[in-house]
Amino acid sequence: MLRISGLATGLIGPIDLTVRPGRVLLLTGPSGSGKSLFLRAIVDMDPNQGQVSLAGRDRAAMPAPAWRRLVAYVPAESGWWAEDVAAHFLPDPDPRPWLAALGLPDALDWEVARLSTGERQRLALVRALQRGPEALLLDEPTSALDQEATAAVERLIRDQAAAGRVVLVVSHDREQGARIGDDFARMAEGRIAPVIQEARI
Repeated sequence: MLRISGLATGLIGPIDLTVRPGRVLLLTGPSGSGKSLFLRAIVDMDPNQGQVSLAGRDRAAMPAPAWRRLVAYVPAESGWWAEDVAAHFLPDPDPRPWLAALGLPDALDWEVARLSTGERQRLALVRALQRGPEALLLDEPTSALDQEATAAVERLIRDQAAAGRVVLVVSHDREQGARIGDDFARMAEGRIAPVIQEARI
């Protein structure tokens, strides 16, 4: 369980939120309301105050790199530091089953320069999964994808939740919420309204 208490930066908060394992919490809200800043604050990428813990382990009790291995943040636009796609992946676990599931079976042979925005989004998700995180924070993971690719990513997201991971997804797509969301929260002007919990049928 991801517990957030009094999390605040100069632009958002304080925010209290609990994200339960095995369920997808969908966070919506207008552009500029602070959703991306909130995810960045959870993984301690920007100065912030408040308490964050995962399954009883306090963020403040470990180095930032160790925390970010437990809690993976996948931004809408991820960073790339080498020319070849393969250079961005670990040899183990094998990323190819995930890549194939997302329609990118040959992506390890590609150059980064040829990637579309949607391909970069899917590859960044696989890159995060390779590190075996216990929580996934996904910022607009399907914003640049067509219907088929969106469906593949959504299946993977549901699979991760079913495996017991904590999953928090930022999305502007209301229909996506109906397809993958279990719990729902809305952000406005840097604050989050109480979470609405629904039973997935």
